[in-house]
Order: sequence, then C-alpha cells, then structure tokens
Amino acid sequence: MKTKAKKSTNAPKERPVVVCTSHRGVFFGYATATDGDPIRLARSRMCVYWSADVKGVLGLAAGGPTAGCRIGPAVPLIELRGITAVIECSESAVAAWERGPWA
Repeated sequence: MKTKAKKSTNAPKERPVVVCTSHRGVFFGYATATDGDPIRLARSRMCVYWSADVKGVLGLAAGGPTAGCRIGPAVPLIELRGITAVIECSESAVAAWERGPWA
C-alpha cells in the first residue's frame, strides 16, 4: 500500500516589508526571504512619492502612506535588485499600503 507524502507545514512565512533599492526605488510587498539580492516581493506596490507628513521612508514602514502619497497599483510579483534596505512593516502600515492612496 502506497502512502501519500504529507505537505510540509514549514513553508517560509510571508512578511510585509518596504524595500529600498540603489536606484532610489521604494517598494512595499510580501517577502518570504529577504537575505541576499535579488529579493522577490509578492503583491508589490511602488511608492512614487511620499508626502512630508509620512516623515521619510521609515515612516512608510511605521505608519504607511497617507492621502498625499502616490502609491502605484499592485503587481503579482516583482524581483528587485540592488537592495539597500529591507524594513518590516507594522500592521497599520500594511493596511495603509493595501489602500494604495493616489491623490
């Protein structure tokens, strides 16, 4: 009698991150691995512009984009190269990124 192999429950967990690149790109998405270059982000959005009330790139990870920001539409998957920073996002930042404000 053959037995079916069990699916592994140890699959890497996605985590929401903001990633900065050497070409000054700022992206939000979900990564399973962030050590090394390139980094693959699922359901990724690009920050084209952030307003002063965000208080810089770390503010995009701490509180997320605000109404004055320009956040592009989500794409299923992006592979980023030239990584300069990977910043874990707070729950409130994730909610704001998912709204994708573009005023």
